Amino acid sequence: MNRPALRPSNTPMRKSIVYSLSFASVLCVVSTALALNAGARAPEIGLRDLRGTNVRIADLRGKVAIVDFWASWCVPCRQEFPVLERLHRSYSGQGLVVVGVSVDREVSNVRDFLRRTPATFTIVHDPAHAVADRYSPSTMPTSFIIDRRGVVRHVHAGFRAPDASVIERQVQALLAARP
Repeated sequence: MNRPALRPSNTPMRKSIVYSLSFASVLCVVSTALALNAGARAPEIGLRDLRGTNVRIADLRGKVAIVDFWASWCVPCRQEFPVLERLHRSYSGQGLVVVGVSVDREVSNVRDFLRRTPATFTIVHDPAHAVADRYSPSTMPTSFIIDRRGVVRHVHAGFRAPDASVIERQVQALLAARP
């Protein structure tokens, strides 16, 4: 019985698949390498908050800051917001600043979210993802806790209820540290 010849392993289609998978693997490694990690200098924010005030990272020096990336469609963000609000109210007098960075495309979605989940801390809208591109949050929400010198000390990707006490202890430690 004659069998059909097997196709060689380096056909154009197979090469295309191998190249595509290789390229995808490289992208995954590069995106992980670009993520902002603890020990890095906090990148510029450089956007106006919802009241029209420019928010610059240089203005946060000397304070402990939480820069939190969120979106109106994000369920864990709804759970995290009251925690951020409580931290803001409890520790702002000691030098904590909380900046929420919305990555929503439409400001109306930001305002609707804030009507349902009020916040008195600073909110900036980043529809072009200019700030998000600098910080490279891996998921929504992602919080970057920054020391008084402008160095990222902790990164929290996602949010679960037990994270609240961990974040609070980290903030307390940074507030207690000598500048």
